[in-house]
Amino acid sequence: MSLNKVMLIGNVGKEPEVRYLDNGVAVASVVLATTERGYRLQNGTEVPERTEWHNVVLWRGLAETAEKYVHKGDKLFIEGKIRSRSYDDQNGVKRYVTEIFADNMEMLTPRNQSAQTRTQPAASPQADAASLQNGNEDLPF
Repeated sequence: MSLNKVMLIGNVGKEPEVRYLDNGVAVASVVLATTERGYRLQNGTEVPERTEWHNVVLWRGLAETAEKYVHKGDKLFIEGKIRSRSYDDQNGVKRYVTEIFADNMEMLTPRNQSAQTRTQPAASPQADAASLQNGNEDLPF
């Protein structure tokens, strides 16, 4: 028995690249970053945080969903399998690629937060303080 299963939660590194094959099937490539926090050992040695970049391949409906709704910075849950392949580049050098072929994708960034961060610049702390002083903020109690 064997098992090839990958589960990732990370942030999209750049806008998904979507293409359509001749038969109309959508294929999307998404770059996903996962980061392990840094920590300090008991002897005081600092271990820095480490970011891994994953090439995720989405097919058909998942690719179409990514094209419409997934954007740089969004947090995703990806479930799939790992695959490796090789190819010869333009100079004839053999290159190796490891990809995650997604079977499932869940968008973890709230839709309103995702859209808001792309359409509005971040408010400054001074603007936040001014709105509090002017009574413009709705308080939850």
